[in-house]
Amino acid sequence: MSRNKKKRQFTQTLKQVNWYLCFGLLFLFSVLFGVAWAAYSLHELLNDADALPIEAVAVKGERKFTTDEEIQLALQSMLEDSFFSADVMDVQRALEGLPWVYHASVRREWPAKFKVTLQEQQAAAHWNGESWVNVNGEVFDALAHPEVERLPLLQGPEDSAKEVLTAYQQLNELLSINGFKLASLHLSPRHAWFAELENGIKIELGREDKMSRIQRFINVYPTLKQADKTIEKIDLRYDTGFAVAWQKTNKESR
Repeated sequence: MSRNKKKRQFTQTLKQVNWYLCFGLLFLFSVLFGVAWAAYSLHELLNDADALPIEAVAVKGERKFTTDEEIQLALQSMLEDSFFSADVMDVQRALEGLPWVYHASVRREWPAKFKVTLQEQQAAAHWNGESWVNVNGEVFDALAHPEVERLPLLQGPEDSAKEVLTAYQQLNELLSINGFKLASLHLSPRHAWFAELENGIKIELGREDKMSRIQRFINVYPTLKQADKTIEKIDLRYDTGFAVAWQKTNKESR
């Protein structure tokens, strides 16, 4: 075979290879473009609130203080998203930001519903006049309701809510067994305890042995009650004794 003939055959083979390569690359780019377009279209569809709106939010859980209007207002901006683009965690945070909501669990339910389960705060007492402390000793802020207005009054330094609540529960349990009710408990910055009973008697307990000192009050109260006077305050900070302040009568106050 002549040299020129071999050269022509090589050139034809090279051209065929180039055409195959071009067609292959064109096919590959077409497939990639199709996949990208499909992904873009799907993304647009999933984020289209008109095509896939959130049609309903079902709220479960016992509610006393959280209204439907508060929930709607908290979720108003998120309900403008599509069913798939709305962030479940954002919905949960928005609901838990409501004053009386302690915990919220949120999940999607096909085809267009969000299911929400709410757990409200269980207030155990007033805290420092303006806030509340829940049964777990956690402080929260919320508007008052008639159902919780008569809860006990607790006071103390910042971050002492759990300690004060625990002390209140212990003292009130001991007092209740003996016919008393603890209305308020105060822990001073110097860590001294002050209590007030529902009958108005104020009790100074000091910084130590508050349980034994309350027991001492319970033991001596029947004797003090026999006096023809009304107890205003009793100081139990002494190791063995106590001091009593009596309410002044109208005659004495003149």
